[in-house]
Amino acid sequence: MTELQKKFFSIGVIPVIAIEDAEKAVPLARALVKGGLPAAEVTFRTAAAEEAIRRIATEVPEMLVGAGTVLTREQADRAIAAGSQFIVSPGFNPDITRYVIEKGVAMMPGTATPGEMEQAMSMGLDVVKFFPAEQNGGVAKLKALAGPYGNLRWMPTGGVNTKNMMDYLSFDRIIACGGTWMVKKDLIEGEKWDEITRICKEAVHTMLGFELAHVGINCANEEQAQQTAQTLCAIFDVEYKPGNSSIFAGSMVECNKAPGRGANGHIAIATNNVDRAIYHLGLRGVKFDESSRKEDAKGNTKAIYLQDELAGFAVHLVKK
Repeated sequence: MTELQKKFFSIGVIPVIAIEDAEKAVPLARALVKGGLPAAEVTFRTAAAEEAIRRIATEVPEMLVGAGTVLTREQADRAIAAGSQFIVSPGFNPDITRYVIEKGVAMMPGTATPGEMEQAMSMGLDVVKFFPAEQNGGVAKLKALAGPYGNLRWMPTGGVNTKNMMDYLSFDRIIACGGTWMVKKDLIEGEKWDEITRICKEAVHTMLGFELAHVGINCANEEQAQQTAQTLCAIFDVEYKPGNSSIFAGSMVECNKAPGRGANGHIAIATNNVDRAIYHLGLRGVKFDESSRKEDAKGNTKAIYLQDELAGFAVHLVKK
């Protein structure tokens, strides 16, 4: 993936904005950043789109901002001049797609059929918009297409919301989802920035899906680990699971046979996607111990420790 594609993937949810008043663009962008979604596809459905993009690009540089609903070369030129980092179209127009690519700007044309996807791939694209997603078969259709199009990734938009976005994001060929539910017209016009931030935070919370996986206890030796695990198993009627370096009492507690990370042990937090969690926790100032990163065969992070201990416990993220 390119650096821009990696950012799309890390953010996970890209707000799709139709804004009528460019004066509202900057406070809206700041509300999105505060909510953990520092990205916006500003659609060219309104007269204010170009100026909104310009103001966001200038005054909120931490935002990933691009233009959507780009239908003509003239719109593409205006969007790029205003500071768009990417261009999105609702359908596949070979002329516009080729024009933007030749400009050296990231292009994400809308596709709904295998034929459109193949045309985009013939132009060197490996990420396309899937629109309208729900009306065109949703994630089930994309999974059916994943076999023949092994190098293609999608950004589904249209009908995606908090309730169904994990159906999409759980599929590893989805780079991100586009959505409007956090930037509805009435919220923008009413300048309900705190509500927009709240909805964004809810989306991030759902996307990451943090939950306690287990607690690890540092035991002095194997004998203490056995005794501790056996006691926990007897009390809570869970399975005794011996391993090479530790013994699990069910799935709740890991008893280390020798002291490991953390003065007292470790806390394992499970998440839907470790790489997205690293990005979003990083926005909150959390730092990670890169030496502890473990990856799967595809290069995706499956576990990593936070840099700092909490109350004598090391904390690490693990893939659900």
